[in-house]
Amino acid sequence: MRTIDLTPLNRFAVGFDRMQRQLDSMAHLDEAAPTYPPYNIEVLGEDAYRITMAVAGFSLDDLDITVQDAQLTIAGRVEHDEEEIEYLHRGIATRAFERRFELADHIKVTGAGIDNGLLHLDLSREVPEALKPRKITIKQTKPKTKTIEQKAA
Repeated sequence: MRTIDLTPLNRFAVGFDRMQRQLDSMAHLDEAAPTYPPYNIEVLGEDAYRITMAVAGFSLDDLDITVQDAQLTIAGRVEHDEEEIEYLHRGIATRAFERRFELADHIKVTGAGIDNGLLHLDLSREVPEALKPRKITIKQTKPKTKTIEQKAA
């Protein structure tokens, strides 16, 4: 079974269409999905993450990083020189790639850099102040009592 039916949730949940589309797309991922270039996803803290991708042979001009809606796309394309190089062995792959990551709500890319052939993307969860939990203070109120006049009998 490759599909997930979330229609029972429609009776009491509103606005989860995006989640259903994401689950459907993940269910259709092929196990033979491309594994190039290799990457790691690290947890640096409670709200901090890092994606590290091996991009040996790519320069800054060969890489393109874009975020649109909640999707991070990292693409690489090396422009080959006109002169052909004759290799005895070619083990460093510089083929074009495009890797996509779905970002959760409020995840922002805060920086990117290359060090020793590794591309590092720093991400952080930045929840807006209006969406953070806030403490509601409880005030002591005086009970409303109704006094009944007493009359002499």
